[in-house]
Amino acid sequence: MNEPISGPAFFIGKGDDTLISFGSGQPDMPPPIEAFNILKTYTRFKYGLIQGEESLRAALTPLYPQAAAEHFVITNGASEAIDLVLRVISKQGAKVLLPRPYYYSYPFNVLFAGMEPAYYDLDKDGKIDFPAFEKEVERCHAVLINSPSNPTGTVQEVETLKKIEALCERLGVWVISDEVYKDIIYVRENYLLQGPRVVTVNSFSKTYAMCGLRVGYVYSQNKELVDGIIEMKTHTAMNTSIVGQMMALAALSSPRSYVAHNLEMWKERRDLMYDGMLELGLELWKPEGAFYVLPKFKDSGRAVSDLYHNYQVITYDGTWFGAPNRIRFSYALDASKIQEGLRRLKEFLGKEHASY
Repeated sequence: MNEPISGPAFFIGKGDDTLISFGSGQPDMPPPIEAFNILKTYTRFKYGLIQGEESLRAALTPLYPQAAAEHFVITNGASEAIDLVLRVISKQGAKVLLPRPYYYSYPFNVLFAGMEPAYYDLDKDGKIDFPAFEKEVERCHAVLINSPSNPTGTVQEVETLKKIEALCERLGVWVISDEVYKDIIYVRENYLLQGPRVVTVNSFSKTYAMCGLRVGYVYSQNKELVDGIIEMKTHTAMNTSIVGQMMALAALSSPRSYVAHNLEMWKERRDLMYDGMLELGLELWKPEGAFYVLPKFKDSGRAVSDLYHNYQVITYDGTWFGAPNRIRFSYALDASKIQEGLRRLKEFLGKEHASY
């Protein structure tokens, strides 16, 4: 029997011509050409503003109603944004309500902030069951919403999100809305959660294919929260990469056709992946956004290990996402590789997996 895979860190950064990686959560296309062009003449490499360059913050304001530059903090990706928000709002031992399945870092982010994760389970369609959510949130200090979802690919209903807004405002519960996939939605426009205790987290990683530059941001009209994040960041990472911020600013000036073209490409890949898995007899949600599928698998940990060691296919164990007996596949790779990966998966299902 193959050695078990310890966690996502085992795979991050791995890749060669023999591997088919369904593990990567990053786009495989280049950023907009406008982002590259600034590198030809850029010469500033001193420390920058802890809150983020004002030009970038100002450029983000049209994306949010009644926003001003002072409502944003530019961070090292969305991951730092979530970490900083949780640490600034932290109450020792308080509960933070997370979706399940969840992005694998969420529980650790909560624990590192001195709080305790609690969970609301998504229903059989990958949606929030509002009556069950309502019971859980009453005992929590904060709730995290991730729509579109990593790892499920599902998008929450607008009416449900509006109910969550109203409920959390009435209860005084913080809402952290992780919207890094907001520009990769196949079923509708993104719905922006709003309210006095709503904190939006986003990044340039998925929309503009800039994962390695680590540029994200927090948006909130709560001055005390923003000031707290700036103070925390002053004593930790300090400013986010100036070069990365300027590339992000340039990306915002790129034609909207860049995002629209990529969305059509994601839809084509989604259909190829989803239809291919249905043909293999797998049970899964049809992705409504992001670029992941999460099919059911018997003995998911063993399957992930066997796919890697025997078939050179990287996948992520659903157990890492709070979804045992599921496996996450990313379709952030070109069509020919998706087809080859599905061919290897079919062979695996007919051989090793059939004997589990």
